[in-house]
Amino acid sequence: MIDRNLDATAAEGTQSFNLRGFLEIGFRQRRVIINSFLGIFSIAVLLAFLLPKKYEAQMKILVRHERAESVVSPERESPVQWRTEVSEEELQSEAELIKSRDLLTKVVVACDLQNLGVSSLWNRTGDKDDQRISRAVVALEKNLTVQPIKLTNLISVAYKSKDPQLAARVLNSLASLYLEKHLAMHRAPGEFDFFHQQAEEYRKALANAEAKLTDFSREQGVVNPALEKEITVRKLTEFEAEAKSARASIAGTRQTIRTLESQLATLPKRQTTQVRTSDNPQLMERMKSKLLELELKRTELLTKFEPTYRPVQEVERQIAQTREAIATAERTPLRDEITDRDPTYEALRSELAKSKTELAAAEARATATSALVRNYRTESQQLDHKEVLQQGMLRAAKADEENYMLYLRKQEEARISDALDQQRFSNVVVAEPATVPYAAQGRWLLVLLLGGLIASVASVMMALAMDRWDPSFRTPDEVESFLGTPVVAAFPKNGR
Repeated sequence: MIDRNLDATAAEGTQSFNLRGFLEIGFRQRRVIINSFLGIFSIAVLLAFLLPKKYEAQMKILVRHERAESVVSPERESPVQWRTEVSEEELQSEAELIKSRDLLTKVVVACDLQNLGVSSLWNRTGDKDDQRISRAVVALEKNLTVQPIKLTNLISVAYKSKDPQLAARVLNSLASLYLEKHLAMHRAPGEFDFFHQQAEEYRKALANAEAKLTDFSREQGVVNPALEKEITVRKLTEFEAEAKSARASIAGTRQTIRTLESQLATLPKRQTTQVRTSDNPQLMERMKSKLLELELKRTELLTKFEPTYRPVQEVERQIAQTREAIATAERTPLRDEITDRDPTYEALRSELAKSKTELAAAEARATATSALVRNYRTESQQLDHKEVLQQGMLRAAKADEENYMLYLRKQEEARISDALDQQRFSNVVVAEPATVPYAAQGRWLLVLLLGGLIASVASVMMALAMDRWDPSFRTPDEVESFLGTPVVAAFPKNGR
C-alpha cells in the first residue's frame, strides 16, 4: 500500500516538473554552471587567439550565351540556336566542373600545394607523391568554396589560405585550368578532321558521279534525254496523227474507187454521135449492068433456041435473081453510124485512175508513217529508260554535291570554332579575377560565439547531471513524495 502511494506520488511529481523545476536546479547548481561555463569559454577565448590567420581570395566567373550553337542539318542554311538565358542547372554544372577532382589535382600540381608543410604530421617526408597530392586535393576541397550567385549568371569562387599570395595564385591557376577544361568539354574532339574527311569523301563521290554522267552522255549519244524525249514524243504525236489521217484517206479513197467502179459498170464505153442512111450506087449500077447483060443474052438465046432450052431457062433464073437482089438492095439501103467515146465514162475512168493512184500513194505514205511511228515509239521508250538512268545519276550527283557543300560549310564552321577556342573566345569568362587579400578573416568573433554557445549548453547539461546524481532531499515536496506523509516543518540549510 505504501509502495503504491509512493509510485502515485512520484508520477504526480514527474508531471509537475516544469520551468520552475529547471530554475530551481539552476539555483542549486549555480556554482557548477558558472565554473563549467567559465572554463569552456576560457578555452574558446584561448583558441580564438591561438588560431592562425587565414586569408580568403575571391573571384567571379560569368557564364553567358554569346556564341551561337550551330546544328548539323541537311538544309542549305543551317539553323542557329541563340540562347540568352542561363539556367540554374547550367550554373550548377559549371560549379561542379570547377570542383571536379581532376581539375583540383591539376591546380595542386601547378601551385605545388602537395609540398606545403612537408614536415607536419599529416605530410611526412616518407609519404609518396600520390598520397601527398591526394591529401592536398582534400585540403583544397575543404578550403575551396564554389557556389552560384542567385538571380545572376555569376559563380563565386573563394579559397582560404594562410598565405595571401598563395590564395590568389591558387584561384588564378584554377581559373586558367578551368577555362581550358571548359573548352575541351564543350568542344567535340576531332570535329574539324571529321568534317574534312567527310567533305573529301563526298568530293570524290561528286567527281565520280560527274564522270559517270559524262560517260553516259558519250556512250548513249544523248545530252538531255528529257528534252530529246519531249521532241520525240512531239514528233510521235504528229506522225500518229498523220497515220490516222492517211488511214482515213485510204478508207475514203477506197470507197470512192468502189463508187466509181459501180458507176463505170453502168455506163457504155462509146456512144453514137452520127447516123447516115444511103444506097450503094456502085452496087446498083453493077447489078443493073449485069441484069442488062442477062436480058441481052436471053434475047440472043431466044432467037436461036426455044424458051424451054435449058441455057435459056438458066439465064432467066439468073435474071430473076438479079432483079430480086436489086429489089432487096433498094429495100435495105446502106446505114452509116459514127460513134465516139462517152465523156462521162472517160471522166469517171480518169477519176478512177486518179483515185487508184492516190490510194497507192496514201497506202505508201501510211506504211512509211507507221514505220516512223514504230521507230519514234521505240526511240521514246529508249529515251525514257535513258532518262530514268540519267535522273538517277543526276540525283546521286546532286545529293553528293549537297552533302559536299554541307560538310564543307561545317568544316569551315569547325575551323572557325577551333580558332575561337584557341583564342579563348568562350562563353565562360572570368568576370572578377582573384587578387591578393591583405586583411585576414576575423574568425575570433565566430570562435567566441561558438565557444559561448557550447559553454552554455555544456554547463546546463552538467548541472542537470549533477542534480540528477545528488541523492539528498532539497525541498519538502521531495520528502512528501518519497515518504508519502506531509512535512510538518522545514529548516533552511543556512539556519535563517
